[in-house]
Amino acid sequence: MPTPKKKTSRSRRDMRRSHDSLEIPAIGFDKKMGEFHAPHRAYKSTDGAFYYRGKEIIPAKVKKQAEETAE
Repeated sequence: MPTPKKKTSRSRRDMRRSHDSLEIPAIGFDKKMGEFHAPHRAYKSTDGAFYYRGKEIIPAKVKKQAEETAE
């Protein structure tokens, strides 16, 4: 099994591990709907519609059973 010829210094070891740290995921808050969401992404609200930057981009889907019972 190969063995290193020289000891790796603390500096070199820590530089190699510089990308191993964990990051806190970014969270956006929509003031209009009062919900948290991933920033720069469309998100589905509790009403079933999709929103982006506080504007409705895709309306909520209505199920066929709900339409039949309403008539």
